[in-house]
Amino acid sequence: MMGVLGLLRSLWTEPRPPDPPRRVPRDWALVGVLAVVIVLEGALRTDLQYRPLSMSFALVMLATLLWRRTRPLLSLAVPVVATTAIQVLTGADPAELKSMAFLLILLYALTRWGSGREALAGLVLICGLVVVATVTGRLVAGDIAGAFTVVFAAAALGGTFRYRTKARQRELDQVKLLEREQLARDLHDTVAHHVSAMAIRAQAGIATAAADPDTAAEAAVAALRVIEAEASRTLAEMRAMVLVLRRDGASAPLEMAPNPHLDDLEQLADRPRTGPSVEVAIEGDLDGVPPSVGAAIFRIAQESVTNARRHARHATRIEVSVAAGATSVRLRVTDDGDSTAGRPIAASGYGLLGMTERAGLLGGTCEAGPNPGRGWTVTAVLPRTGAPT
Repeated sequence: MMGVLGLLRSLWTEPRPPDPPRRVPRDWALVGVLAVVIVLEGALRTDLQYRPLSMSFALVMLATLLWRRTRPLLSLAVPVVATTAIQVLTGADPAELKSMAFLLILLYALTRWGSGREALAGLVLICGLVVVATVTGRLVAGDIAGAFTVVFAAAALGGTFRYRTKARQRELDQVKLLEREQLARDLHDTVAHHVSAMAIRAQAGIATAAADPDTAAEAAVAALRVIEAEASRTLAEMRAMVLVLRRDGASAPLEMAPNPHLDDLEQLADRPRTGPSVEVAIEGDLDGVPPSVGAAIFRIAQESVTNARRHARHATRIEVSVAAGATSVRLRVTDDGDSTAGRPIAASGYGLLGMTERAGLLGGTCEAGPNPGRGWTVTAVLPRTGAPT
């Protein structure tokens, strides 16, 4: 009993899904197609008792489909209440057209986009319509079970898509949060390196001054120059780290591997006995590239090579090229395997999602897709400063 009450309470307090899509071209196309169907049914059927009323009522109520996502309860309540009122007050049945089955779309939209309270209220309304139709004799007792089956099937379908979307969104959010945490750890290692260098240089300056007072001033100036340079780099990395840590984080096992750099890309090059070989080419001036950018380039290249080895069927070669320009660092990873067979696409590939998230956190972009002929290419462009725009 307590479990049922808890389930009802959670359903009652369920909020609406965020950012429901507004009217799009396919909504207008749906309304247009249904309007043609209503007109044809009204013109061709010979058993309609209230032909003018049924056709005009269906065409007017068809407009509620345009608000089914943003106003799901109102979109369902208007035709349901209007149908019930006309049946009770006049005895006519304005919903005698088979094409009025578009009410099931409104019911689906209610459980897909409405809050828990709205969904319960809508189900009560639609069940009330079935009861009224039964009492007035328009629905025989033998069809009641079928009517409720159809009603709850439409509602269950909307709820299924709703919670399936929520589950997938949680998975995507988890991937993003893990990527942000990894980037924050990389930035933390960089900042710790700079601070350690500052402390060591300061200690060296103090020791030199104590051993040789005559050169104390010169040693102090040299130490201060190093400390100033390290402090500037540290502040820049700290700004980037704080920007990442201001967003939500997620816990994950700590990796003990050292913070990767652009120089570590050479480790990806090998010629295995089986599978595609990996060739790495680096060009341009890498001096001054922030460690956060170098780590991001390495991680994206590493993930791209892993994906190519895993999914590129019949591939013989994977090429990794990095070009450092005056304002940006560009990474390109391409293979010569089948273009689409078994490849994760942008919408479902969590590895690509993580790469895109990491690049975006540093103000860059990451894209992936098939080549015109054979193969697959991942391209990432990061600003040389590593600062988000």
